[in-house]
Amino acid sequence: MLNRRTILKSGVCAIAVLAAGRMLGNGAALAAGADHLKLSDAEWHQRLTDDQYAVLRQEATERPFTSPLLHEERTGVFTCAGCDLALFSSKTKFDSGTGWPSFWAPLDNAVLTKDDNSFGMTRTAVACRRCEGHLGHVFDDGPKPTGLRYCMNGVALKFVAAAA
Repeated sequence: MLNRRTILKSGVCAIAVLAAGRMLGNGAALAAGADHLKLSDAEWHQRLTDDQYAVLRQEATERPFTSPLLHEERTGVFTCAGCDLALFSSKTKFDSGTGWPSFWAPLDNAVLTKDDNSFGMTRTAVACRRCEGHLGHVFDDGPKPTGLRYCMNGVALKFVAAAA
C-alpha cells in the first residue's frame, strides 16, 4: 500500500544511500550487500598518490625509515590509505627496528592474508579486507601476546588520532 509515510521512508532511505556513496568519493561504490570497495584503475590513480598506488595496488614496498608513521606514538587508529577502513590500534604498535610501522595484531575483520612467493622466498602478504590494497607482510618474530609482527608500509596507512 502506497501512502505518504511509505513514500517519505523511501525518500529518506534513498538520500542515505546517496550520501554514503558520496562519502566514498569519486564514483567509489561498495558492491550491493557487501563491504567491499571496487574502483577502476583510473579511479585508484585519481584517489591515491603515486607512492600509495605503487604499494596498495602494485604491491611495491616503500623504503625503510621513510614513513612519518614510523614514529607515530599518539593514541588512535591506523586506517587504510585507500579506503579508510580501520586496520590497527595504536595500542598494538611497537618499534620493531625494521624501519616500517609494526603491529602485533590487526583489528578484528580488518585484514586479509595470502601466501607471497615473490623474490624466491615464502612470506605472508597482508591486504586491507575492504579494498584488498597491499599493506605489507606478517612475520612470526613479534612480541607477546601474539608473537606476530605486522610489518606495514606507512604510505599504505593513515593515522587518525583519538579525540582528546
